[in-house]
Amino acid sequence: MYTILISLLLGVLVGGLLAWTHAARTLWIVLWGVLGVIAGQFAMGLFLRRKVKAAMDAVQNVLMAGQKKAQQKINHWQMRPPGSLKQAQLELERDQRVFIEQALETSKLLEKYARWTLLLDRQIATLRMQLHYQLKEFRKVDALMPKCMFMDPMTAAMKLARLHVRGETAAAEKFFHKQTRRLRYGQGTILYALYAWMLVQRKEVAAAHKVLVRACEKMENEVIKANRDHLANNRVNQFSNAGLAEEWYALGLEQPKVKAQRQRHPGHF
Repeated sequence: MYTILISLLLGVLVGGLLAWTHAARTLWIVLWGVLGVIAGQFAMGLFLRRKVKAAMDAVQNVLMAGQKKAQQKINHWQMRPPGSLKQAQLELERDQRVFIEQALETSKLLEKYARWTLLLDRQIATLRMQLHYQLKEFRKVDALMPKCMFMDPMTAAMKLARLHVRGETAAAEKFFHKQTRRLRYGQGTILYALYAWMLVQRKEVAAAHKVLVRACEKMENEVIKANRDHLANNRVNQFSNAGLAEEWYALGLEQPKVKAQRQRHPGHF
């Protein structure tokens, strides 16, 4: 990375200057050269962290502003229900697309720091993959996946869902076990719920039950427990991850069931 090269150059310059001026002995020249490298790395690292954080914050601000606007619209509709739930859903999706596309555009601010900051290019790819996933632009998602960092369960669940959709069963199993091995107690509900769902879809009910038994040993979650009991008692048709709400539906594998509003007719109460 450029920061490392510049830091090394600074250390060489400091040591070279001391040697040229005979201002110190060899041991001190080496010591001051090393200190020059450390000081240069620290200073540039601090500067770049601030710049990267500001760019990341700009992306998050766009997303939060868009989500706030969408929530305000939902709150308004709760007080005054829209004439058509379908049209209201389409309007929300259009609004979401607008602010996510704005966030993608804002993420370009990060590109100029990628060569200066270790792994920033992978962080940018991960951020953009998540945004394209929300837009259901799965070709772009799949193209970015090899560059991504799967450091949290939700991002890992996105890859697992894509492996399922593409029918890459062996890769999905390997990835699931790799991700769950690193989780601490109470983490990864979405990963266990998703993988169990995938197994149920493939009619591998016994394997899905084993996954949920294992999950119950690692966390306390009512959805996981209920699904474990459903499979244990041969109630496969009652298996559901709907209780995970937006975390589950964000994966795009199922759509939430919307209850139609009952319209009141004049004279009926």
